[in-house]
Amino acid sequence: MVYQSFLIKYAEIGTKGKNRFLFEDALVSRICHALRAVDGKFNVTREHGRIYVDALEDYDFEDTVEALKKVFGIAWICPMVQTEEKDFERLTKEILAYLDQVYPDKHMTFKVDSRRADKSYPRTSEEINRDLGEAVLEAFPEMKVDVHHPDMVLRVEIRAMVNIYSQMIPGPGGMPVGTNGKALLLLSGGIDSPVAGYMVSKRGVKLAAVYFHAPPYTSERAKQKVVDLARLVSQYSGPIDLHVINFTEIQLYIYEQCPHEELTIIMRRYMMRIAERIAGETGCLALVTGESIGQVASQTVQSLAATNDVCSMPVFRPVIAFDKQEIIDISEKIGTYETSILPYEDCCTIFVAKHPVTKPNLKAIRRSEENLAEKIDEMVETAIAGREVVEIR
Repeated sequence: MVYQSFLIKYAEIGTKGKNRFLFEDALVSRICHALRAVDGKFNVTREHGRIYVDALEDYDFEDTVEALKKVFGIAWICPMVQTEEKDFERLTKEILAYLDQVYPDKHMTFKVDSRRADKSYPRTSEEINRDLGEAVLEAFPEMKVDVHHPDMVLRVEIRAMVNIYSQMIPGPGGMPVGTNGKALLLLSGGIDSPVAGYMVSKRGVKLAAVYFHAPPYTSERAKQKVVDLARLVSQYSGPIDLHVINFTEIQLYIYEQCPHEELTIIMRRYMMRIAERIAGETGCLALVTGESIGQVASQTVQSLAATNDVCSMPVFRPVIAFDKQEIIDISEKIGTYETSILPYEDCCTIFVAKHPVTKPNLKAIRRSEENLAEKIDEMVETAIAGREVVEIR
């Protein structure tokens, strides 16, 4: 079957009341953006409760479906046949031709599920279900009716045109990116932060990102790894501006001036300070991290509280209560896992104390940071001013 149209269904957007059209428009825009990566031309339109993708020329079906499966806001992708024919007898013939082409092996159970959005249509939904079911049984006697657990559901929607479909491919759900503000993701080369970015984007948040690079202790390959991760996340989130901060001098200064058991916490606090500055300059309203409670020394509740102390913006931690396997499962699903496990270390793994503090005392941390007063502000300004911005498109 060569489908020329897709019916796009959403779920959560339907709860938005009078503002629904804003979310529908955003979803149409995201679909158009995603389809740019697919060979072929498409027309994306909407009517109340439904969005349609029509192929205007030859296209690759699998590539198109894969592109649509990365668009947040889509609940279901339904390859369909659409017709203007509303005369029931002729419509029935078209539906039978559809079934004959889509299902060469008709040894299956089925039911008919019709929706009559056009209330002027002379038959009710129950009548359509009954009469179409009878026609299918007469045309294909090997098919059997099962209204509770059918192998196939034949769906017929009577609208301005008639939509005929039986396949429903799951979409990613969520909300269209850009409908819930913008946040800055602290992106490392690990498994967790790309997953955190994906999860926040699923709630409609547009992303920028920041990566802390420490040459020569971290290589250009480590940096490229993070760029590659940002590109993979951007397949779901849309374009990302990745801000690369040279963090080497700051890390070395902290290493020289502060107790080694507090290094990780103090470095993390300065990362958050810098990230918040960049967020403020780029229109971001929150920070996003991949921290999970108890996973490492800097992610105990006490350590997270010490990190939050330097932030006035909200800090979103989407994987905060996930165990490592749950995070890995999502990373494999979204295609970031294999890149994340490449053996190129980031700056968080270079300057690690042998015995890091797991329950930092906030007053003690602040006192230790007083040792940095002579140079740290200037170093932070230099790092922010000299950052590289990589546009992930």
